[in-house]
Amino acid sequence: MDEAIALGERGRGRSAPNPNVGCVIVKGEEAIGRGWTQKGGRPHAEAVALEEAGEGAKGATAYVTLEPCAHDSARGPACADLLVAAGPARVVVAMADPDRRTDGVGIARLKAAGIAVDVGLHAEQAARSMAGFLSRIRLGRPFVTLKLALSIDSMIATATGESRWITGAEARADTHLERARADMILVGRGTYYLDNPRLDVRLPGLEDASPRRALLTAGEGVDGWETLARPQDIFALKDVNDLLVEGGAATATAFLKADLVDRLLLYRAPILIGAGTPAVGDIGLAQLAGAHGRWRRVETRQLGSDTREVYERTR
Repeated sequence: MDEAIALGERGRGRSAPNPNVGCVIVKGEEAIGRGWTQKGGRPHAEAVALEEAGEGAKGATAYVTLEPCAHDSARGPACADLLVAAGPARVVVAMADPDRRTDGVGIARLKAAGIAVDVGLHAEQAARSMAGFLSRIRLGRPFVTLKLALSIDSMIATATGESRWITGAEARADTHLERARADMILVGRGTYYLDNPRLDVRLPGLEDASPRRALLTAGEGVDGWETLARPQDIFALKDVNDLLVEGGAATATAFLKADLVDRLLLYRAPILIGAGTPAVGDIGLAQLAGAHGRWRRVETRQLGSDTREVYERTR
């Protein structure tokens, strides 16, 4: 299942509106089929893995990160039906699909065909990997990651507005990997005019993974960029599972104040700036007690001289 989740990560930022599912088919001690949901959502992970496994899938065990889909589609057959036809002895599912068209139906169809089904293996890891899809189904909006590059004293720029570069090369490369996993990147108008950002992916082999670009502004848009007038407009976005918000301070504050940030991605450099631009302004906190219990740190990692910290919103 660890491998299936890792394979699913390859489709993150590319599979929307479908989930970035991964699948591994094992016979004996050998993996005979591997797959992940392809660009644009088709073919699905199970279809790719079953094609590679061929006749060997009969009697095998399939590990899949999400319940196989059970609804009809003009774009391809239901994965539950593909698995039934292939005849594995067992299917191990990380988590059920909350999409009402499949929820429980795919698992029931497999069991009705005499296939043993286990559900729940590494469910938390799978849910984290497919957080964008799950957010869109459950909350009606993309999963939002707010990325900030900070000094020790939580400044994102000097008093004169200089911000390139607070963090080092390793942290900047990691940011590009995060971009490759997003369907859309958003910045505010101030950041657009101050930095003229490209917001593309500049990692070898991932240049084609650059996401759509969006601007948070109440004014006129910019050619080649999508426009959102306010954070709440993310509810109307189409084919976006994962949204990466890259700044600046006003945009970060607006999303936090609207409680639309699900994940904080902080790159903290070992420098002090002093008087400068704080990362966040007034987010509407009335009492200190209201700040506690809202965020959970899930990762800390060293990237060169910088520290990467990840926090998830507890809901």
